[in-house]
Amino acid sequence: MRRTARLLTGPALAVVVACLTAVPAYGDDTRSLRVLPSAVVPGTEVTVGTAVCGANGSAVGDASAVGAGTFLLAPGAQEQNATGRFRVPSGAQPGTYEIVARCSAGRHTSVTGDLTVSLTPIKDPALPRGSMKTGVGGVLGPDPVKTAAGVTALAVAAAGGTWLLHRRARGDRI
Repeated sequence: MRRTARLLTGPALAVVVACLTAVPAYGDDTRSLRVLPSAVVPGTEVTVGTAVCGANGSAVGDASAVGAGTFLLAPGAQEQNATGRFRVPSGAQPGTYEIVARCSAGRHTSVTGDLTVSLTPIKDPALPRGSMKTGVGGVLGPDPVKTAAGVTALAVAAAGGTWLLHRRARGDRI
């Protein structure tokens, strides 16, 4: 039993170390091209950035897959990132396109990111807030006097209908 435990301890420790040193799948991945926003409609301006090119690094971006051509990425506000912008052409077709950036100045590294183009705006899945303007009004409506008159008319109609049904059940003719 102890021999089995010793045999499993080494691989288990290696897995734990690998998990602790791995780059998370979310957040700021320094090995890819960040495309913001990643889902757009034609005519939208897109910002791309990467930290792969190093401090004060620059790059040449290629968005010709979506029809935008090439663009430059220059050192941005954060000196570790090279950023650039391009506009998605108004005639771009819906689909997912690969955007590529190639570092210059000795580092010939390429990074890629995905851009999704759709014809309808992608809305934020936020919950609705506020009231709806349906034309019916709220509990008291826009005018409490009209609401009271409507409730009274409904009550009179219900009472009259009940009286008529009661007379019919007794066999009285109207």
